[in-house]
Amino acid sequence: MADRSILGLFQEAEPAADAMDGLARAGFEQGTFDVLTGTPYPEGAFGEHVPQHRLFRFPAFGAIIGFTTAILLTAGTQIAFPLVTGGKPILSLFAMIIIMYEMTMLAAVIATVIGIIFESRLPNMNPGAYDERITEGWIGVVVSVESTRAQEAESVLKTAGALEIKHAS
Repeated sequence: MADRSILGLFQEAEPAADAMDGLARAGFEQGTFDVLTGTPYPEGAFGEHVPQHRLFRFPAFGAIIGFTTAILLTAGTQIAFPLVTGGKPILSLFAMIIIMYEMTMLAAVIATVIGIIFESRLPNMNPGAYDERITEGWIGVVVSVESTRAQEAESVLKTAGALEIKHAS
């Protein structure tokens, strides 16, 4: 379990990418180190691990749950209170379609919002090391490590050319 966060600050992209490669060569697991930048770089430009998201599952499951709930609600209501009108069937599909559509969309939207919060890992109670200069164009390489490997991570960042190193517990 990582209990320290170390941030190396760089002004150029090349040394930051070298730091990422150095951390991977030093045996740090993918996902324990990442790049922080205010400048838009393409995904994987620094050789960082790009996690696979599962956001598409949330609206699908939400839609299935909403559709099932709508069918149970509309069919259950029509069966519980049968109202025969002019010899028409008790379960009227045309009356149910609107409610099924609305419930499917509502549940899919709610599940999507929950999925976004879940996939973004919010709220983050332990944000780790950070520096305001990252928003001004600097590049930060943050490493989450145990206390025993903190010195090793710091030396990799210094070797790659980090201008400054910050620690957070």
